[in-house]
Amino acid sequence: MAMDSAERSNPARDAIAWFPSPDNLNSSRLGTFMRCHGIASYQELLRRALDPEWFWRAVVDDLALEWYRPYTAVLDLSRGKPWATWFTGGLFNWVHNGLDRYAHSSQGDKMALIWEGDGGQVRRFTYLDLWRQTNRLANALRALGVHKGDRVGIYLPMIPESAIAVLACGKVGAIFTPIFSGYGAGAVASRLQDCEARFLITADGFFRRGSEVPMKQVADAAVAQSHSVERVVVCRHSGGTVDMVGGRDVWLHELVEGQSEECDTERTAAEDPYMIIYTSGTTGRPKGAVHVHCGFPIKGAQDLAHCFDVRESDTVFWHTDLGWMMGPWVISGTLMLGATLVMYEGTPDYPGPDRLWSMVQRHGITVLGLSPAVIRALKPHGVDAVRSHDLASLRVLGSTGEVWDPESWQWFFANAGGGRCPIINYSGGTEVSGGILGCTPLTPLKPCSFSGPVPGMAADVVDESGNSVRGAVGELVVRNVWPGMTRGFWRDPDRYVATYWSRLPDTWVHGDWAEIDADGFWFIRGRSDDTIKVAGKRLGPAEVEAAALAHPSVVMAAAVGVPHAMKGEAVALFVVLRDRADETDDVRAAITGLVAVELGKALRPDAVLFVSELPHTRNAKLLRRLIRSRYIGDANLGDLSSLENPSSLDAIAQAH
Repeated sequence: MAMDSAERSNPARDAIAWFPSPDNLNSSRLGTFMRCHGIASYQELLRRALDPEWFWRAVVDDLALEWYRPYTAVLDLSRGKPWATWFTGGLFNWVHNGLDRYAHSSQGDKMALIWEGDGGQVRRFTYLDLWRQTNRLANALRALGVHKGDRVGIYLPMIPESAIAVLACGKVGAIFTPIFSGYGAGAVASRLQDCEARFLITADGFFRRGSEVPMKQVADAAVAQSHSVERVVVCRHSGGTVDMVGGRDVWLHELVEGQSEECDTERTAAEDPYMIIYTSGTTGRPKGAVHVHCGFPIKGAQDLAHCFDVRESDTVFWHTDLGWMMGPWVISGTLMLGATLVMYEGTPDYPGPDRLWSMVQRHGITVLGLSPAVIRALKPHGVDAVRSHDLASLRVLGSTGEVWDPESWQWFFANAGGGRCPIINYSGGTEVSGGILGCTPLTPLKPCSFSGPVPGMAADVVDESGNSVRGAVGELVVRNVWPGMTRGFWRDPDRYVATYWSRLPDTWVHGDWAEIDADGFWFIRGRSDDTIKVAGKRLGPAEVEAAALAHPSVVMAAAVGVPHAMKGEAVALFVVLRDRADETDDVRAAITGLVAVELGKALRPDAVLFVSELPHTRNAKLLRRLIRSRYIGDANLGDLSSLENPSSLDAIAQAH
């Protein structure tokens, strides 16, 4: 059954905050696409896009993608929906479309990549520069013995060599595995072992808050556990002292020395794999999502074009890591659209809380993507850090990774965007290659909401029997296929089918709770495996957290369901305060009261617990399953590889 929807009426939140301007309607890429196909309204577009053969043919034409050999059919469903394949017979390499075709055109002298380091250093690459550097590394990889289909681990921070390595692997037809730069040896090794990587590209280290973070030592320990790895390529970045293993390790700058700046791009088939990206599960080993040349890159480019309105004139920055989906997504999507990509090595608030805003001014960033958690972390520093910089270049704001609370959404909207830039809320996943739900420059915005499905995604909200529900919370599903679907989990097809296709016939069940309100706006209410059920009433943790974050002392909040003898489950709410001196019974009671007012007395938390930090990933996504498991004393914490701050688990255990 659908999740019970508590009374959530809040006029300030429910009011439409942004309307598209005439310029949005007339000059946006999506508006142009609709006029080209005689589509008069956004709702008509969504209906037309439910025909995948028509829509995705129109998309690849709209993106002006180039094929070595044209495809003969858009879609092949002969093996069933879970195993759909696309662009039958086509020869297509995303690197040709993101780099080769621009390097010797009028775009060659255009800036492709701007990098800023933790310490403020800047490196710039035109499309021609990036093409040359990519070709040198691609030739070097071929000389090292990298062949089409070989797996190459890329364990690098967000430096230019990360993008160059991704491009070089695609150019030679290898399959790269992006690995989060903050992982320990065990997590790195599990990914190298699972995909049987023959090669690893890493760095000596990187900088975080002015301090060197070693990588090579971690890589060495991981390779010692990964017997498939034959060679390790090391980028000199931090300048730290490292041990080089003779016959196995080679410096990247020595490897590319003397290599030609010309290199043929492998003429890969549309369905040839180009990336295996791992996503952590609640239990068990991480899942290796397989993506192909005509899948993830096309879906990402379409989303950036149609949702975020990225044009060749744009400069795009998304605060992420290569190991998270948004890293490869922003690299391939931005370059395929011929825009300028900004990469940043450091943290959002170092050396001061204005770091990101100074970057917007310094590099003329026009499209800025930040997670709600980053905004929640920056908000306590006040608005002066934002307003001290000229942010006039911004025209689109983006967000993904977590559910918004209304106060943080309004803060981002009013201060970063000046009330004029839409926040393109975006939700999907690693296995999706981008968004299931999104906003567009053509549709009004309510705080925290989505306009609806990303064009081309047959999304719905359903009860446990698969019936559509409106005005109540249900499961987010996708009823038809799209090119960005993972082609299964690496050498584990049964797990892929069980994860997404086993609950409802021919329907992708994504694992999110969602709701469509009376005005047709969509909302994510949290992960369905994070669902809390209090005396038969289901609610998502994001609703509890949003209510708590309305208290001026609360910086972060996480709600979980814990066992209760009478109710089945009760809400336990963990909060981080601005000042630990505020950890009083009065503040606890005030937070409880806010939740009761917002959600009803029956759903107020049984416990409000003060902690110094909450467990999260590097990109600030809360790990609620770990909070719950640690709090209730569950010895099986599952996969910890994405955890950024292990000390937070001690804080949970000591919560009061």
